Amino acid sequence: MREQFHGTTILAVRRGGKTVVAGDGQLTLDDTIIKSSGRKVRKLFDGKVLTGYAGGAADALALLEIFENKLKQYNGDLTRSVIEVAKEWRLNRDLRRLEADLVVMDEEKMFLLSGLGEVVEPDDDVVALGSGGTYALAAARALLKHTTLSAREIATDAMAIAAEICVYTNTHITLEEL
Repeated sequence: MREQFHGTTILAVRRGGKTVVAGDGQLTLDDTIIKSSGRKVRKLFDGKVLTGYAGGAADALALLEIFENKLKQYNGDLTRSVIEVAKEWRLNRDLRRLEADLVVMDEEKMFLLSGLGEVVEPDDDVVALGSGGTYALAAARALLKHTTLSAREIATDAMAIAAEICVYTNTHITLEEL
């Protein structure tokens, strides 16, 4: 039986002109934590684009490289870049085998690139992925609706809540902000 990697929670939040991507550091192989301080969020395009990834590390990094190349090719146009990555993902057999998801955002737009090559632009100012993504998403939506916390505070608190619930999420949080 093939072993399964788990253990990423990525959360993107926008509020009050601030954009934040947060990710936990846990990587789990079956029932064993093999790393607790991984870094799965990055700034790209001279610090103008934030991204977070989940999935197999090699697959996620390969997808991240493809996205970064598209971002350069289309001079930082986030919408065009994600659409072109999705097209390439759907047309290239090797890419379709990548088991990874990406959240990408700039000051105006936010997208989820799913492991199926889908591009999703959320209805609101929050999106999450990974093992603890649904927990972080629910917490962030509640905090957005019922508090005046900043994007950074919402991301930090929602990730802490996810870590309390999801066994594949830890409290070693990396956060990038625009």
